[in-house]
Amino acid sequence: MLPFLLLAIGLGFIACGLALLSRLGRAYRVGRLLAAAPLTSIAAAVELARSGEPRYVRVHGRITSAEEFPDEHDRPLVFRRRRLELRTGGRWQDVWHEREAVPFGVEERAAFIAVDAARLEQGLVVIPRESRGRAGEVPEHLPPGTDPAAAARFRVDQISAVEQADVAGSPVVGPDGSAMMTAGLGRPLILSTLDQPEAMRILAAGHAGLLRFAAACLAMGALSLVLALVLAAASWTVGGSGLIGAARAATASQEADASATPAVEPSPVPSPADTRSSGAGPGLVGQPFLAVLVVVGVSGLAVLAAAGYARLAASRDPSDGAGPP
Repeated sequence: MLPFLLLAIGLGFIACGLALLSRLGRAYRVGRLLAAAPLTSIAAAVELARSGEPRYVRVHGRITSAEEFPDEHDRPLVFRRRRLELRTGGRWQDVWHEREAVPFGVEERAAFIAVDAARLEQGLVVIPRESRGRAGEVPEHLPPGTDPAAAARFRVDQISAVEQADVAGSPVVGPDGSAMMTAGLGRPLILSTLDQPEAMRILAAGHAGLLRFAAACLAMGALSLVLALVLAAASWTVGGSGLIGAARAATASQEADASATPAVEPSPVPSPADTRSSGAGPGLVGQPFLAVLVVVGVSGLAVLAAAGYARLAASRDPSDGAGPP
């Protein structure tokens, strides 16, 4: 009974942790797809596009374009998105945006595949350039009736032609007949100019508390499942030895009856799994309350360890809390 209880508790904790992660919304989905998409070469992605096989893959290469445009520091850009956001109801809401993009792609040695910049919306993962103030400081971009004292944030996301990038998407043949990475199979087009650990930190910025709680739930769930398997194995082993002992006792009794020896009432052989005996029970199997206390205690330690690790990681990450809530 106890292993099934621990199994249910573990599954409940894991379901709770996954539900908390899903509250991250776009960030969780983009991070999961960026980590799970199989990495392939650009040449192989071009072959997939030519074959017409629907696949969602990830390629890595250097960003390149024949139509770059400079930023305010004369750096060559291929994509720039500027947004003005106002904080309303505890969340940042986009009230104005502007996009600039030229045809570009990623290359690896002699292989090249284009990127569908028109579909590059929620999947862009770069270090944001951000400034904060009040809405009255940028009246030319505000909708009518906006409170000038409202908190405002101006964000710039851009892609430079001198960067390396991971691009996750579906390889297809574009309108001009060349291979192109775009959104497909119900998944967004993702482009990240960061290493995966740094990209995950950017995506998780502003959600430190939620991530700690989710990590603690997943840790407790995993621990409960492990304890359930251990106790189930122990119960099966003890129960199996008890059955073997009973079978041997029955065989010995039959042999004694078949002999000419006067019948003697055989004394029952106590089973190691019999928790009604006055001796010590078989571990935690006969002491469910003690086992529950052990599970709760170890789970509490797991929660403290997970929270401590998350807090240490957050203290080392200066960008934590810089993103939207």
